[in-house]
Formats: sequence, C-alpha cells, structure tokens
Amino acid sequence: MSRHYLHVDPTLCVGHRLCAEMLPELVTLDDFGYPIISPDPLPHDLGRRVRRSVGACPALALTLDGTPGRRARRDEQGPGTPSG
Repeated sequence: MSRHYLHVDPTLCVGHRLCAEMLPELVTLDDFGYPIISPDPLPHDLGRRVRRSVGACPALALTLDGTPGRRARRDEQGPGTPSG
C-alpha cells in the first residue's frame, strides 16, 4: 500500500484557511494565516477527508501525492497524479 502526503503550493495559496478548518489534525496556520502541513504520511482513515479538502481548496493550492517532503506544484504533476 502506498503512502500519500499532503502538500501546499505556496505560490498559489492565498490563505483562505479552509484546509485548516477541514483538517485541523494535519494543518496548522502560521502567524499570517497560511497553512503549515504535517510532513508525515497521511493516516489511512483520513483519506476521504483529505481528498475532499484538496478538491475544496479555492486557490487549488493543495495536492496529494506519494512524495514525502515536497512542495508539489500543480503544473509539475502528470496526468495520472491524484490531486483531489
């Protein structure tokens, strides 16, 4: 079973804070209201909520992939990369 990681593209994020509201156990906010994403692999029991959060991001700044410790940019992803 592959591990998945949640990433935020800081060039797209404008600080709507929706991700922190939807996933408080994975996302905290910095002093300016921008997300800090846990670098840990995603717990399997949060998979559905994480995918929903990725799809709900108004700025399309969240991505989901199998690469740890990476700030994924949406324009770098291939067509088969799950992103929401």
